[in-house]
Amino acid sequence: AHLASCLADNREPGPALGVIWDGTGYGPDQTVWGGELLLGDAARFDRVAHFRPFRLPGGEAAVREPRRVALALLWQLLGPDALARDELPPVAELPAAVRPILGRMLERGLSSPVTTSAGRLFDGVASLLGLCHRTSFEGQAAMALEASADPAVKDGYPLTVGRETAEGPLVLDWRPTIEALLEERRRGVTVAVASARFHNALVEAAIEVARRVGVETVALSGGCFQNRLLTERLAARLERAGFHPLRHRRVPPNDGGVSLGQIAVAAAGKTAKEDRDVSRSAR
Repeated sequence: AHLASCLADNREPGPALGVIWDGTGYGPDQTVWGGELLLGDAARFDRVAHFRPFRLPGGEAAVREPRRVALALLWQLLGPDALARDELPPVAELPAAVRPILGRMLERGLSSPVTTSAGRLFDGVASLLGLCHRTSFEGQAAMALEASADPAVKDGYPLTVGRETAEGPLVLDWRPTIEALLEERRRGVTVAVASARFHNALVEAAIEVARRVGVETVALSGGCFQNRLLTERLAARLERAGFHPLRHRRVPPNDGGVSLGQIAVAAAGKTAKEDRDVSRSAR
C-alpha cells in the first residue's frame, strides 16, 4: 500500500522499486515487516530485499523502549555477552534484574516477534548512541537520531547486501554497520558523525539494491521518509546514479498516506477481476 500510495501520488503507473521503510507492517510471512524493498505496482509486488531480521523482546514494549531493540541488535553480534556490556548506553539503562529476563526471551524467542523494520533499526541505533532509551511519542528516537547527524559527513559505515539463499531476496545486513559504529564510539568518534554515517550506510545499501534490480523508477515511502536527511540524500544519490526517484508530494509517506495506496490496490484488483471476467465471457 505504501508503494501504491507513492505511485498514485506521483501519477506513475509503475512498475517501480519501492524502498518501503516504516515502523510496523504485518507481512504475509507472519513476521513484522518495515524494512522492505518491493518491486511492483498497485496490482502486484515481489519482495526483492529486506533488512536482516531481528527480534523485538516484549513486542510492543520494545516499540516504547528502544533500549530493548538495541539489546536485540547486540545479541546478534555478541550473544549472551551483550548482557554484561555495561559500557554501552542501552545495557547500562537496563536494570540488572531485567537483563537476564530479556536474554531468555531473545534466546528462546519468547514474546519476541521477528522484524525487519527500518523504524525499529533507527530506534535501536538511537539507543546505542545514548540519544533515546524510552519514548513518550511515536518516532521520538528516530527524530533524535536524525537531529543529531552532521550533514557535512558524506561517508558511511559498511552495510552488506547479499543473498542468504540462491532464490531468496537480497538481505541488507546491518551487523557490519553496528560493529563499525560501536568501534568508532569506543575510539571517541562523536555521536553527530556516527549518526550521519549510519544514515549514509542506509542510502548506499538502497542504491546497491536499485543497481542490482535495474528498474529506473524508485519510489520512497513509509514513515522513515519523514526523515529529511535520509530522503533528500537518497533521492539525490538515486538521481546521480541514473534513477528516477519518486517522493511523496501531496500525501504523507507515513500511515497518513497509506489509505490512498489501499484504494489504489483495491482498484487494481477490481480491474484485474473485470478483465478476467471479460476474458472468460469471450471464450
